[in-house]
Amino acid sequence: MAIPATKMTCLIVDDNPIARATLVQLASQIQDLEILQECDNAISAYNYLQQNDVQLVLLDIEMPEMSGLELTRSLGKKDFFIIFTTSKKEYAQEAFDLNVADYLVKPYAPHRFIQAINKVKDLIGSKDEDLELINDEFIFVRDSNIIRRLGLDDILYAEAMGDYVKFYTKDKLYAIHGTFKSVESRLPAQRFVRIHRSYIVSLRYIDTLQEGGVVIQGKFLPIADSYRKSLHKVMNIL
Repeated sequence: MAIPATKMTCLIVDDNPIARATLVQLASQIQDLEILQECDNAISAYNYLQQNDVQLVLLDIEMPEMSGLELTRSLGKKDFFIIFTTSKKEYAQEAFDLNVADYLVKPYAPHRFIQAINKVKDLIGSKDEDLELINDEFIFVRDSNIIRRLGLDDILYAEAMGDYVKFYTKDKLYAIHGTFKSVESRLPAQRFVRIHRSYIVSLRYIDTLQEGGVVIQGKFLPIADSYRKSLHKVMNIL
């Protein structure tokens, strides 16, 4: 796992003081995570983010005046990652479409919080990667100052996340700086297919096609209606 050389800076946004205290207590146990500020509403958080740099925002959803979802949309292009922390499961799909790093449902276990933090660390540690070259068998990705070869057969699926594209393999996550459209155009169409505005999947790793999505290595990925027909065609479903 790639770990930042300095502490990962964080903003907590939650209108519930008990929830904020819980997050502070959990964060205090992670040595390289630093809480810079706590906000009890989304508007204060918006103003803070206009003047200060953070790498991570731990964000509640249901808050008075402005929700966490509304705050996320209002921020537009972001140089930080968001983890939603909420007591509601029903916003997961909407949050999913906003390309947040993770979605924690209260009450969450400490190990689940650590898992989400480590996911952001991986993304931060690989943010300097870039897509360099592609042929029929592999792509090259820039990992800091090292160019690494990534076999196309190792890619399970790709996920859009703001200015980055995340490649998932069985063993590692690569965050590539670039547009999803560019990555899609460079992946061979006979082996990869887009199923959603945020997902491109490897055909060889589709385990099952279910109502509303596909399953790859136990992970459910949604299929958008606009891509369903092309997916069925390329899968040659009888």
